[in-house]
Amino acid sequence: MTVYLFCILFSSLSFFAYVAAYFIDPKMKQEFKRFKMEKLGIVIIIFEFLGALGLLLGLKYDLFLSLSSLGLGLTMFCGVLVRLLLKDSLWIIAPALFYMVLNFYIFTESL
Repeated sequence: MTVYLFCILFSSLSFFAYVAAYFIDPKMKQEFKRFKMEKLGIVIIIFEFLGALGLLLGLKYDLFLSLSSLGLGLTMFCGVLVRLLLKDSLWIIAPALFYMVLNFYIFTESL
C-alpha cells in the first residue's frame, strides 16, 4: 500500500467515524452550539459524509477524489478559522489543521 493510498483511506475512514460520532456522542452537537453553528451542524456532517464517500469513490473515479479532497480540505480550513476565532488552543486546533493539510495533500496529488 502506498503512502498516498493510505492517506486516502485514513482520511475517509476518519470522516466516517466523525460522522458516526456526531450521532452517537452528545458532546459533538455541543461543539456546534459552542461554535454558534448549531443549525449548520447537520449540513456540515452531510458534507463530511459525502466527502468521505467521495474519497472512496475517487479510488476508481479521479474526479470524485479531487472534488472530495478539495471539499474536505476547505471544510477543515473553515474549521481551523472558527477555532482560531474562538481562541482555542493549538492542541484543540491541531486535528482540524492535520485533516486540512492531509486533504490538501490528497487533492494536489490527485491532479
